[in-house]
Amino acid sequence: MTDHSSGSFRLEQDMIGELAVPAEAYYGINTLRTCRNLSFSGRPLGDYPAYIRSLAFVKKAAALANRGAGGLNAEQAELIVAACEQLIEGRYADQFPVDVLHGGGGIGVNMNVNEVIANIGNVMSGKKRGDYAPLHPVEHVNMSQSTSDVCHTAMRMTLISAWAGLKRELDLLHALAKVKASEFADVRTIARTCLQDGMSVSYGDTFGGYAALFARRTGALDEAFGKLRQVNLGGTVIGSGLGASESYRRIILDKLRTTTGESYVYRASLYDAAQNPDDLAEVSAQLALLAQALLKVAKDFRLLSSGPEAGLAELVLPSVQAGSSFFPGKVNPVVAETLIQCCFQVLGCDRTVQAALEHGELNLNVWEPAAGINVLEAAQMLAAAVRQFADKCLRGVTVNRERCAVYSRSLIPLVVEMKETYGYAAVSSLLKEAERQGKDPKAWLIQGGERNGASASGLGERMAEDD
Repeated sequence: MTDHSSGSFRLEQDMIGELAVPAEAYYGINTLRTCRNLSFSGRPLGDYPAYIRSLAFVKKAAALANRGAGGLNAEQAELIVAACEQLIEGRYADQFPVDVLHGGGGIGVNMNVNEVIANIGNVMSGKKRGDYAPLHPVEHVNMSQSTSDVCHTAMRMTLISAWAGLKRELDLLHALAKVKASEFADVRTIARTCLQDGMSVSYGDTFGGYAALFARRTGALDEAFGKLRQVNLGGTVIGSGLGASESYRRIILDKLRTTTGESYVYRASLYDAAQNPDDLAEVSAQLALLAQALLKVAKDFRLLSSGPEAGLAELVLPSVQAGSSFFPGKVNPVVAETLIQCCFQVLGCDRTVQAALEHGELNLNVWEPAAGINVLEAAQMLAAAVRQFADKCLRGVTVNRERCAVYSRSLIPLVVEMKETYGYAAVSSLLKEAERQGKDPKAWLIQGGERNGASASGLGERMAEDD
């Protein structure tokens, strides 16, 4: 381009007109327009290094494929590859200011990456930023590609990486729950149904149930995330591959596998891939199910640790910080509450993802980038919150054995035990008589009533003898 630089800015042109771009910026006019026209969320692409890394891998693979197909010369391909490797290393994060939730099907993200790669390569070859020679952002860096297949593929690569991190935390959560199940196997307390007293239960069984839940949800997520290895790179805009040569399309996925060391395959229909991001929606739904499951467990911890004097006070959660600016010495279940609030956010993300799927139109779902970002944020939030809950709550949780013992010897567990021996009707009759006479039902059951006909069919006497 013609050098119109002045002071701390350079002038760049596009089909809309001319803009002054910061002279030292590696991004260009397309990035600047996206920032000015389409920003609202406060989430710049630079805050998502894993996504930038995946985009750079895609661009690197595309450069190698275009070189192999004869579209790029050796110098151009080498410069693109070298620039991509710098992005993969995490450099230039401050050069990605576009809002990741901007409209337009994600074109701002793709062009931001194209411009940065082009300018890095051109500077490496001794040119100025904005010259766009020997590398042009569209003609060379974006050769044989569309935003649709670039961002589609890169986001799925990013999510697979995010799943590896979340899975590690879930595996730890499952392992700790199994440890606690063994540790608390001999502790009996009272179960509750409808928030009312139930039968006696072991805390080993309760925590074993949590462990089974964590394992099941992890398995379902692993299956859903595994489907994201089906991508559409080479399908360009709508899945037809128009704009990419047959030789490029034949080798691009092999180049991606070689470049990343990961296994990727094509979706059965690339037209379907462009229209329907239901694979993202499936992952999001599974993350939402995990969030709902974790909500229940965290609420259990919060309720079972309530007190210490006026609540259930069965679980004793680790104290990590003061719980109140008003009550001296008050400690709240803040780690469990943090997990609960994380799960609220994840459920909100899922609604956005499902909306993105529902509102797709005709041959291209332009809302897919928003779906991908929300799945990514949900997975990352859950990984952080689950890690905190495992390390700062589950790992150190103990039980109040004395309180549990009292609960396990309360009325309803006794009623359940006696029902198994003497029958539902007989025990019900005895309890009704205790109520009529204003007697303590537990003592009435144990003592068999006072010899005034309160015992049903001799049940009271037999129970007294058993006791």
